Amino acid sequence: MANPIAAAVGTRLERYREIASVLSRHGLSFIIGATGLDRFEPAAQEQARASNPENLRRALEELGPTFVKLGQVLSTRSDILPPAYLTELSKLQDRAPVVPAAVIKRLIVEELGDQPDKVFASFQLKPLASASIGQAHLATLHDGTEVVVKVQRPDIATNIAIDLEILHTLAVRASRQWKLAADYNITGITDEFARTLREELDYTHEGRNAETFATNFAGDDTIQIPRVFWDTSTTRVLTLERITGIKVDDLAALDAAGIDRAAVVTNAVDAIAQMVFVDGVFHADPHPGNLFVEANARIGLIDFGMVGQIDEALRGKLADLFMALSRHDPDRMASALTALSSSKTSIDQESLRADLVGFIGIYRGKGLGEVDMGALINKLLAVLRHNRLQLQPSIVMLLRMLLMVEGMGVLLDPTFSLGDALKPYATKLALSKFSPAAIAKRLAAAGLEAAELGIELPDKIRKVFDVIDRNGIEVHLRASELDPLVARVEKVGNRVVAGVIAAAFIRGIGELAVGDSKRFGHWSGPLMGIGLGASGALSAYIALTSRRRRRRS
Repeated sequence: MANPIAAAVGTRLERYREIASVLSRHGLSFIIGATGLDRFEPAAQEQARASNPENLRRALEELGPTFVKLGQVLSTRSDILPPAYLTELSKLQDRAPVVPAAVIKRLIVEELGDQPDKVFASFQLKPLASASIGQAHLATLHDGTEVVVKVQRPDIATNIAIDLEILHTLAVRASRQWKLAADYNITGITDEFARTLREELDYTHEGRNAETFATNFAGDDTIQIPRVFWDTSTTRVLTLERITGIKVDDLAALDAAGIDRAAVVTNAVDAIAQMVFVDGVFHADPHPGNLFVEANARIGLIDFGMVGQIDEALRGKLADLFMALSRHDPDRMASALTALSSSKTSIDQESLRADLVGFIGIYRGKGLGEVDMGALINKLLAVLRHNRLQLQPSIVMLLRMLLMVEGMGVLLDPTFSLGDALKPYATKLALSKFSPAAIAKRLAAAGLEAAELGIELPDKIRKVFDVIDRNGIEVHLRASELDPLVARVEKVGNRVVAGVIAAAFIRGIGELAVGDSKRFGHWSGPLMGIGLGASGALSAYIALTSRRRRRRS
């Protein structure tokens, strides 16, 4: 009997050799050396005739689905790769040969328990579309509902699992031997890619995403989300309501149908704004193949395998960035971009600030509607790349989605400006940081931090003295080393004072309003506004005087 463990090891070794051979044939010896693949003795290297970006694209295509998808992800990473690589990798297509009908029948039986023509009233064995992970087939349920059935390719999960293990190993080796790979956290990028690809292999994950969007857009007659039929769905088979309509980039068909293209753009932008600024869950791949325009400019949205999330904390950081952009403030922009990044290297703040001063100079004096948002985003990403700042995955997905939306909008309506369209939503997001609820939340957080420090400090001091009593201590300090500690203590002290004063204002106003509701009840709203305003002013004063003290020191 064959040993399955030995077979698996053999398969991995063969795959390592295949990867090394393909990279060698395409003249990518620098990748072979950086990842330690030279130990697998690749075939003799051929003279590379094309550029490195083109050679990389061809090698990824030859290596199959996992590497094609990795290339597609990297094609969106303007914060990491230079334009020549982005352009070339964007040409990667997720194509694959058609799975034979007999294999599709077998897979349906394995997953759903019976032949396709028994499970469904009708099932077209000729695929509607074929991709690397699976292919789509038209079918009809027994109640007459038209559906699209996604069927996963046989053995694709096993093959991808092997490739993902190898990619992780290569990324770790590259990070040890190549400083640039470590600076850009190649291991983290690879692991994040592996996580999203494993989710894509589980069709129930896509089904749950679709239901989330359906809930978020319930009652909205401008967006249609396909219904999921769980009785005929598994991890490898997914049955969705069929969405019909005109592809969003088929301008001739849209015009022939009398559809208002400007209305389509408006509906799309409103939907994107709701996803990002309200729901915190957005479709991360709105390319033309995933959007269908129906009657009355309604948009049918499909394919929920790639979804991004923006939580409250991340929205707050985005608000900081919008405010810094609107104020043309390079220092605030540097802080906001650093907060949105996940760089593992020390950041040269002076270099980053200098780059941002030049970036701001490009659009200073221009309204948001006058700025080419695509060019603006790409220039900002170039600044990040120069300073080796790696954005968080959700932000990368968001920027990619915005670029897609802008391209679609300009195609449908040449007068479209993404900046103008998003300005009211961005402004509302920025102002939300100063709402009474947000201020109260921050004051509560400051008070909690101070309380935690007060509780923990005596115990920590006692432990320090215990160590000193047992072992003694010899201290060598430079004044510069005390600066971070002093700044931290001063920051907490400021928060405590601001919190106490703010609490006193709010409590006093509350007691006035509640204690004599007849006299002060109708003034409760303005009084609360005055209290919050005074608290904000006091906090600003404390922060300003603190900054002045630091400058004098």
